[in-house]
Amino acid sequence: MTQRHAHQRIVSAYFPDLSMDRWRRITAQQRTLPGDDVPVVLAQQGSHGPIIYALSTAAHARGITQGARVVDVQAIHPDLHVEQADMQGDQALLTRVAHWARRWCPWTVRDDTDGIVMDVTGAAHLFGGEPALLRDMGVRFKMQGLTARLAIAPTRGAAQMLARYGKASTICGVDESAAHLAPLPVAALRIDADTIRLLQRLGLKTIGALDAVPRVAMMRRFGKMTEDRNPLILLDRALGRSADPLNAPADAQRWLVRARLPEPVIDPIPHLDALADDLCAQLAKAEQGARLLRLTIYRVDGEWRSRDVATASASRDAAHMLRLLIGKLEGIDPGFGFDLLTLEALRVEPLSQHQDRLDGSRDTSADVAALLDRLTARLGPEKITWSAWCESHLPERVEHTRPALSHAPADAPVLNRDRPLRLLAPPEEITVLYAVPEGPPARFRWRRVAYLTARHEGPERIAPEWWRDRPGTRLRDYYKVEVTDGRRFWIYREGILGDGRGDAPRWFLHGVFE
Repeated sequence: MTQRHAHQRIVSAYFPDLSMDRWRRITAQQRTLPGDDVPVVLAQQGSHGPIIYALSTAAHARGITQGARVVDVQAIHPDLHVEQADMQGDQALLTRVAHWARRWCPWTVRDDTDGIVMDVTGAAHLFGGEPALLRDMGVRFKMQGLTARLAIAPTRGAAQMLARYGKASTICGVDESAAHLAPLPVAALRIDADTIRLLQRLGLKTIGALDAVPRVAMMRRFGKMTEDRNPLILLDRALGRSADPLNAPADAQRWLVRARLPEPVIDPIPHLDALADDLCAQLAKAEQGARLLRLTIYRVDGEWRSRDVATASASRDAAHMLRLLIGKLEGIDPGFGFDLLTLEALRVEPLSQHQDRLDGSRDTSADVAALLDRLTARLGPEKITWSAWCESHLPERVEHTRPALSHAPADAPVLNRDRPLRLLAPPEEITVLYAVPEGPPARFRWRRVAYLTARHEGPERIAPEWWRDRPGTRLRDYYKVEVTDGRRFWIYREGILGDGRGDAPRWFLHGVFE
């Protein structure tokens, strides 16, 4: 927490087009952007359909407003280009920008959903003074593809208000807050719409007019409001009459070890042992374990190459890490050699110290996790999976696979003994040789072999899942069938005669009973 004093200097960076800037930067890497004259909007889901969340410059020029329904705007502007907003991605970007901004000062924090605040007290002279500092910020934000409005003032509230409602790159002196804020509208206090309307009905449309009213009379109206909604408390903070400290979160700890080599080498394996030991020692002190590792080699020609390794459970076993890393080095191009290696734990989890069993037995769960790690490192995450379960009427949708390293194993389901354990994926169509009315086929052919039905049980009707299946999907009638050689099959008829959803019903074999 920074301490407030007489010469505190706060910078507010306001990003009015954060969502649109981010969308434009990502889209430009994938496809051609719409023309500058095409109105582009980002939409989010509202109570009555999609509503506009962010707008491009062309959309602003046509009078389109935030919060309008997309269908209403499309009726007026048929050429409207609509994309889906990603608010979570926008906020993640804002968090990264807040930490990246610590290149200018050690205390930075997010400002709600559209800006960041920086305490640059004692740091401006390092960049040539406050005007040069603001210019450097503006240039670097532009290089990142962000449109920024900047202001510097003695308090956080004043800087926020000037960045949003003042002139571009405003610099407010220590004793100039009242003069700079006086012409701004009361909406600059960032209060709710009802309070703004109340102040305007009272004739208090600017900050200066609100500050001139006797405080006792105004406190009777706003005294019961919370601090974040009370315009008088917010005004006192902006003018420096009450404290408004900046609580900046600490930097995320990086778990990184380096090996600087006196001369370039080609083979990284001899140096991995020491790197893994150093990293595990760091993790052990903090009682953390690595879930995702990244090995990076920096070549003498300025290029770099990296390899990522994931683990099924948190680990700080140096020998295990070494085996995983060695298995990922095949195909890495060292160029003319490299003189720097880094090993970083990108994702960690708490891992308390534990004692081995006194009876000398092994921890089988740890052995399974190590096996999953080695198989995944060798074959790839999409090859090593285990089953997950979900509620569904259709048998083939009950089970699906997930990567073993990124998902925990699912609890074993309650088995339905009336259904086979082994299902064919997809079900295989069978040829009916002799049909029985209102029952399973008396003779059928599957995989070029003819079978004669000895007995059967059923049907079990399973209707389509209307919320997932396409219109016209046909229902199924399942039968348990035992043929003359003793084998039992699970077959179904897709559709019934006269259902209006296709031609004659088709028969499929879906499972085999053990």
